[in-house]
Amino acid sequence: MTSSTSFSQALKGLGFLAMLAPLTAAAQQPTGAVSGTLLDQTSGQPLPFANVVVLRAQDSTFVSGTQTGENGTFELASLGLGSYLLKASAIGYQGFRRKVALSSTAPSVRLGTLKLVPTATQLKGVTVTGERATIENEPGKRVINVEKDLASVGGMATDVLRNVPSVAVDANGAVSLRGSANLTILIDGKPSGGSNGGPGLRLDQIPASRISRIEVITNPSAKYDAQGTAVLNVILKKQTKNGVNGQASLLGGTGDKYNASLSLNRHQGKSNLSASYDRQDEHYRNRTNNRQTSGDVTTRQDGTGRERNDSHSLRLGLDYELTPEQSLSLSVAPTWQHEQDLGFQRLSTERAGQPTTTQLGQQELNVDVRILENVGSYRRTWEAHKGRELTAVGGAVLIDAKVPVTQTLEAGALSGWRQQMDVQARIYFAQIDYTHPLAGNKGKLETGLKVQQQRSNGIADLFALQPDAPGQYVRDPARSLAYDFRETVPAAYANFQRGWNGWNAQAGLRTEYTNTNGAVNGGQGKFQLDYLGLFPTASISRGMGRADSTKGGAQPQQLSFSYARRLNRPDFMQQLAVPLYQDPRFYRLGNPALRAEFSQNLEVGHQLSLPGGAEITTTLFGRFTSNAIQRLRNVDTLATNLNPAAGLVLVETYRNAGTTANVGLEMTWAQPLTAWWRVQASGSLYRTQFQTNAENTVDRRALAGNVRLNQNFTPTPTLDVQLTGQYNSAILTAQGRRLAYGGIDVALRQRLWQNRAALTLRVSDVLNTQVRRSIVDSPDLTASLYTKPETRVGWLGFTWYVGASKAKAGRIDGAPKGGGGGFGG
Repeated sequence: MTSSTSFSQALKGLGFLAMLAPLTAAAQQPTGAVSGTLLDQTSGQPLPFANVVVLRAQDSTFVSGTQTGENGTFELASLGLGSYLLKASAIGYQGFRRKVALSSTAPSVRLGTLKLVPTATQLKGVTVTGERATIENEPGKRVINVEKDLASVGGMATDVLRNVPSVAVDANGAVSLRGSANLTILIDGKPSGGSNGGPGLRLDQIPASRISRIEVITNPSAKYDAQGTAVLNVILKKQTKNGVNGQASLLGGTGDKYNASLSLNRHQGKSNLSASYDRQDEHYRNRTNNRQTSGDVTTRQDGTGRERNDSHSLRLGLDYELTPEQSLSLSVAPTWQHEQDLGFQRLSTERAGQPTTTQLGQQELNVDVRILENVGSYRRTWEAHKGRELTAVGGAVLIDAKVPVTQTLEAGALSGWRQQMDVQARIYFAQIDYTHPLAGNKGKLETGLKVQQQRSNGIADLFALQPDAPGQYVRDPARSLAYDFRETVPAAYANFQRGWNGWNAQAGLRTEYTNTNGAVNGGQGKFQLDYLGLFPTASISRGMGRADSTKGGAQPQQLSFSYARRLNRPDFMQQLAVPLYQDPRFYRLGNPALRAEFSQNLEVGHQLSLPGGAEITTTLFGRFTSNAIQRLRNVDTLATNLNPAAGLVLVETYRNAGTTANVGLEMTWAQPLTAWWRVQASGSLYRTQFQTNAENTVDRRALAGNVRLNQNFTPTPTLDVQLTGQYNSAILTAQGRRLAYGGIDVALRQRLWQNRAALTLRVSDVLNTQVRRSIVDSPDLTASLYTKPETRVGWLGFTWYVGASKAKAGRIDGAPKGGGGGFGG
């Protein structure tokens, strides 16, 4: 797909939205409303600018929201008939919840006066307030409310995830959960072409300012795809306040880094139109030091590099209420990403009894990626049957990536080469889900069908530099190829949930049929796989203790158990026999014989809420993987012998290498120490065991873990401060280990002009300790690999809020990430 084609399709999507806009003039259907007044319980004074939201009672889905006026009054109109949960919150007050039912006989409910209990404490004449914990723990899931607390510090999704227990983000932005980077990434619950390091929309390119919350689902139910150890669901913001609302921000970082964003939303009657634009232009520096030894040959690669990340991202959406029981949503999101890397290396080779040879090299990477996401969805409910729901969603994600890599060396046996990679990927999906509640709202039955197809094709051409024509490259047909890949996955599921006497149980079964085939043109490396998988899931939980009416009837203790069978399908670059050259001494090669790995995941969790606001969560977990996919690095003996000037030539490939077992414990403690100081500490410790059938490797086991400490301060009513520290221990790999790393971040946010604007200051990796180090230790190869990205960055940002939007206490927006990413991780 060319650039012009991508944006032509984007314009067609905009035209479709424009055609639907006149629907907003359609006749109004009967709707309901909720109104009331918020007062201080102690003084009886009204509470202005407090937040009031309405959630659907059956699944807590956000429906509408507003702020109280200066006299404390609020009204939420244009609500469909049904059962809701109304939540009210204000700075310095305990949250308030109440169930509300709107029916045809009573479509409007006037709640009268609602009194909130204050939690403010006086300190030296300044009123400071306590903050509610940002991370909500649920059985098998953690919800990070990006808008509510300083855990949102950091401008990209990866920075939000740095503060999540059990999640680790390394210096290059790669995300892992309990030692596994095999994660499924969803946007608003839908496939997005997102990736954890490869071409496509990466987590380190989704601005935090666009995110409402992130769900980390460690043991997904049968409703979710079986792919991935866990699911990361990034839920974007949706404004529902009447009129035009939004925000604009500008940010600058040390070392030539700039960002800008604008988001606007217009809600009127039954329609909601939204638009957002994000601009990123960031420059980073890095340093590498690698050493490899095999037999009597040792090679070294010492280098420095410069990286520029440049992107434009646009998202347009329309939500329209066809009737009180039916709604339609459409969105189109074109994104353009450009990454340019320039590296300088000193390459040296040492052989026993011979003088050391040295060459200076230069490598340039120029990545151009265009992504177009189109999604449409329909929702149907039944007023006469609360909780009954039918949803349908379909869409396409189109990815076009061009990746030229050029390597030039000073005079020697190797002079230089260029590799041109073009990748076109298409992801098409359609899904229908139906929910049927049981009598008396004691449970529900969920069923659904889905089909997803991924198509990928591309070229990998190698060009050799002509010795007698400087700067001229000629394509080498013998080392150039084109490839094609197809994967189709139809799926069906059923999930049953039932509650009784404080217990809640869920059991489900998902079946997925996988048809995968691919080959290099001419039939080389051809593979075809067809297999059917069954993926059972189950969970059970019980609440204990007296219910707290101020927390929606929540009980102080909850015990839960969950189980899920999952799989990890290898991607097409892991299966296709396409050499990807990183430099003259290293390339990656797919394995057509690679097969999917399967895992059994178990969790036992306990949550405890104590008087004073303390919350303690304990989780025991186990993940047992068979047919485990491992990345292996070996010496290419043939290439080494054919090119003595290159020293050791290494190849990295993939293999199903036996089984792995991860068993561990996680704990999280969150508590307001004072009304102006809140602490959240978390840690995990787990045992990793490799039982491998790979050549030149042995069975190994080791302990690994991480700790994290967040401290949130509110020294004045308008100033928010966050201090975050984390440490991740070394972890095992198939042939060695990745070494430990850690860092400290600090952020401040000053709200201005009655919360109409905000000024943000952030310093990432204050001690400059974020590095990426790994060791390979096998019988035929030992290696130490070191990369130091630029992670210590100072950011200064300004945000202006439009319409009814305002800066919220305890929240830092738009302070971008503290390090660069890269194509292919």
